[in-house]
Amino acid sequence: MSGFQNQRDAERFLSELKIRMAQFGLELHEGKTRIIEFGRFAKERRKKKGLGKPETFDFLGFTHYCGKTQKSGAFIVWRKTARKRLNAKIKEIRKELLRLRHEPIREIARWLASVMRGHMNYFSVPGNGASVSKFLYELKHAWYYALRRRSQRKRLNWMKFGKYLEPMLPKFQVTHPYPNQRFYAKYSR
Repeated sequence: MSGFQNQRDAERFLSELKIRMAQFGLELHEGKTRIIEFGRFAKERRKKKGLGKPETFDFLGFTHYCGKTQKSGAFIVWRKTARKRLNAKIKEIRKELLRLRHEPIREIARWLASVMRGHMNYFSVPGNGASVSKFLYELKHAWYYALRRRSQRKRLNWMKFGKYLEPMLPKFQVTHPYPNQRFYAKYSR
């Protein structure tokens, strides 16, 4: 991922990168390598050309897109969890919960809490609250479903589940501040 101010510079860099990679017997993936218009002025430029919103790109599990802050309306690069990655992880955990459903509840809760904390430690960035909350909700729902599949008798309802088992799981919180806040002298981490 590189950023350039001029289209011509980006095209020259891409062609030189392909040549450099070929020297080592490597090549760039055509489906994953592209030049997009992105940044503070991308929306206005694309509007003049009659195109839609600025394109997005996936990098390190996040979908990056252009946006504005709510307070000042200043440009900001927003990040949200990449949809493919989120859905694949939820599907994988659902399978694992069904496999573990007959284990003691405290063990499952401990395992699920560590999965949730790990996800939040990576993906809880400003602006990604909806995706992280969706992930946490889906995991709780998957655990509820797995627990109800333990026997033929359906004694557990959503209210009981929430009352007894949900306190064992971590609550959502944004763990990463905005990048510029990390360097403030008052910020303690």
